[in-house]
Amino acid sequence: AKAPYVGVNFVGLLHGGPTLMSEGTEAQKARHIEKIIKGEEVWCQGFSEPGAGSDLASLQCRAERDGDHYVVSGHKIWTSFAQCADFCELLVRTSSEGKKQAGITWLIMPMDLAGIDIRPLPTLMGEGEFSEVFLENVRIPVENRVGAENDGWRVTNVTLRFERGTAFASEMYHLQEILAEMVRLAKQVTRNDASAWEDRALRRDVGHLAGQLDALWAMVKLSVSETARTGVPGVAASAIKLFYSGVYQEVGELGMRLLGRAALSRDDVGGLPSRQVIHRAMQSLSLTIAAGTSQIQRNIIGERILGLPKDAR
Repeated sequence: AKAPYVGVNFVGLLHGGPTLMSEGTEAQKARHIEKIIKGEEVWCQGFSEPGAGSDLASLQCRAERDGDHYVVSGHKIWTSFAQCADFCELLVRTSSEGKKQAGITWLIMPMDLAGIDIRPLPTLMGEGEFSEVFLENVRIPVENRVGAENDGWRVTNVTLRFERGTAFASEMYHLQEILAEMVRLAKQVTRNDASAWEDRALRRDVGHLAGQLDALWAMVKLSVSETARTGVPGVAASAIKLFYSGVYQEVGELGMRLLGRAALSRDDVGGLPSRQVIHRAMQSLSLTIAAGTSQIQRNIIGERILGLPKDAR
């Protein structure tokens, strides 16, 4: 249908809302789900910290219980569209006893509360998608907790499975359209007085990418089917995320090859959509890091799917 890309509310639509559907109270579902679907609520994610990215369970953002509120102080980073968000899916540490995974709690944080300071982090392309979020004595109602106190790691794994699994249904439509745009660009670009599309090697590479997209689609549909049956994507979501990141980077590299010397300028040159193509190629570089690095996904696949020994740490 070529509907607009999911955009700034990808957190709410693709994994925040689904987490509430799976783990939230009836009151939380009634308050948020319809508004998320209608685009009346924008959500961001408060997971990563300067010292807790791939090792997410090392997070230190602290929440102290004070009656019917949690008082939260800490520092989050790489928060997408925090400046636009109404709510944040926030991970906090409520206990330091036992294993680090055991003391984490998942909270819904309204972004208009006192004590929240949002500072932009410009990207390679100069955009303002990412922010640092500083929290100082932010009071969040206990009723905004999703799951039990100190059970946030289990809830987080539900969130991450949605983020790495069923969320890619919308990403696949987007990536298929990008590949179609690359074909149109190949027919527009000339090499040695002939269309670049006449290059058999190029057409072979496009065919290879199209085949990979078909395989990815099969994996995503399997994940969606599993979610419909069980309510939550399985650990195979990590394989989808790993595969998708590599394919997107290959598509980005293809675009840069087609631009040739025009890729030296960030402005459109000679009628070519240089800026858009360069932007996607630069953006693709982050995909093997964002939402869990490719190394982490390989560990999950090896340990939880293939039953291999745990990675030496």
